[in-house]
Amino acid sequence: MAHRAVGAGQSIALAGAAATATFKVQSSVMRVVAKGAPAFVAIGTEPTATTSDYYVPAGGTATLALTKSSQRVVNVIVGSATTLVCPEGTQMPFVVGDRVTIQDSSDSNYDTKISNSRVTSVLSSSGRDGYFQTRIVVSADTSGISTAFDPGCHASLYKSLSVSALTPDGATGGVLYAQQVQTTGDA
Repeated sequence: MAHRAVGAGQSIALAGAAATATFKVQSSVMRVVAKGAPAFVAIGTEPTATTSDYYVPAGGTATLALTKSSQRVVNVIVGSATTLVCPEGTQMPFVVGDRVTIQDSSDSNYDTKISNSRVTSVLSSSGRDGYFQTRIVVSADTSGISTAFDPGCHASLYKSLSVSALTPDGATGGVLYAQQVQTTGDA
């Protein structure tokens, strides 16, 4: 089986307490490698790995499935809670409780502020104020951004997840490496 790396990899120092790294989901597969110690691994919105989670032996690898989702953003309404407007006629792949990250906005301030932000509301009904587009509200505070969002910039919103890992029984010195990949050939 061949792997093609997607996005930046993560590394987590393994210890008796769970450690976590956040990433933007860009593939449907994540490959994890436990080096120097075994690891229990959990992937989710806000995971904390426990000894009941997926086990990877020291020196072992695993290929874990992810669910990716994305949506184009055509406007951002700034504030202490931020509203993201999506194109008319599209369905929102995110639900309350998901975490999202924006990429390729017209201003790097948006990319910085709307990173791993919790979805607090999904607004899909048309309103008397003329909105016929699906909107979501996220926990990001963008009230300090003074640059208007450029709707022609082709910004996209991606699902964000975290990978959490710990090593059992007081083992130390190990590292969990996690990399999103595309796979080809027999899995």
